[in-house]
Amino acid sequence: MAEIYDILVVGGGPGGLAAGIYGSRARLKTAILEKGRPGGQAASTMEMENYPGFYKESTGPAIMQEFANHAEHFGTAILKGVAVDVDFTGPVKKVITRSGETHEAHCVILSPGAEPRSLNIKGEGKLRGKGVSYCATCDADFFEELDVMVVGNGDAAIEEAMYLTKFAESVTVIVIHDEGILDCNKASAEKAFKNSKIKWIWSSVLDEIKGDELVESVVIKNIKTNELTEMETNGVFFFVGTVPKTEFLAGKIELTKQGYIATNDLMETNVPGVYGVGDARDKYLRQVVTAAADGAIAAVAAEKYLAEMESFREQVLDAKTPVLLAFWAPQVEESIAAIGVLESVAEKKGGAIGLAKLDTYRNKKTSATYNVEKIPTVILFNRGEIVGRIDGAFTAADVEALIGKI
Repeated sequence: MAEIYDILVVGGGPGGLAAGIYGSRARLKTAILEKGRPGGQAASTMEMENYPGFYKESTGPAIMQEFANHAEHFGTAILKGVAVDVDFTGPVKKVITRSGETHEAHCVILSPGAEPRSLNIKGEGKLRGKGVSYCATCDADFFEELDVMVVGNGDAAIEEAMYLTKFAESVTVIVIHDEGILDCNKASAEKAFKNSKIKWIWSSVLDEIKGDELVESVVIKNIKTNELTEMETNGVFFFVGTVPKTEFLAGKIELTKQGYIATNDLMETNVPGVYGVGDARDKYLRQVVTAAADGAIAAVAAEKYLAEMESFREQVLDAKTPVLLAFWAPQVEESIAAIGVLESVAEKKGGAIGLAKLDTYRNKKTSATYNVEKIPTVILFNRGEIVGRIDGAFTAADVEALIGKI
């Protein structure tokens, strides 16, 4: 039989690897499904100086390898494969790979990542990480007192261009529109126009990036005249958006209009037992440090979810006798009294009726699963199936009537 993992992580970037570390360290059977070398985009960043604690001769591949070693040290299995489909409809989640394999788990943490939108300009791929960058926060200080180009004119492009001026000697923005027209908000445009370090090339697009080991120059095309102009530069920053790798999740979980995974602060998606982390998640800052935090949070949330589900299964779903499931809260006095009523009724039945009590604060998932909105609430189960329920206050006679439905 195929293995059923406690946690299956889809994607081995920093978020997925951090989830693996936390999952395995909690003694949960954890696996990471990764198409290639673990580390995601971070593994292709040759210099990484903004991950806390690593600033001396630190490289993305080296740091990501340490992430992977850490996860495997605690027992995380790293599986090879590309996820192309999922089935989250049952208690056991399924992830199907391109090769036709199906991996199963009680919880799935999605970390498929996102990639900078590429314009497929000649030289862009060859010089990526060698002067071609997609992240000013990551790489700006490598271009101190040098000249750089920025491609893009939306909010992110203009804000990042202004950030680059703190380091670079000059920042030249290539804009496809006529002079003075930007796609960013007016406040950012006004600030950028006043910045003496920012230069503008209007009605133009980037045609080619040149260089052997590093970026040396670019070729710019005027879209009105088709004239090509070569200019020396030390770097090219692209800010034309990112693309989350979530196509295989469409219709399976909630995604934003842009295709990012919608989650809450616990990294939970709208499907119980499924979490989203890293660059594919709808979030403010996409960095290694935030991805790692996402993974840690998701794994801890998954651990608590699994503990809650296991306890519920043992006490209620797998019980051989009918069970009264009581939802209560210590701060609601009425629910404390209701527990007394249920205990009295169960005692009279001499073991023929079981009683399980759930604090709604500590068991939020189960409460949400059974749409508990009033405290107290009691639900009667028989062999894992719901017989009936009472929402709100009840008497012993009400409970007897509920049991009579069996």
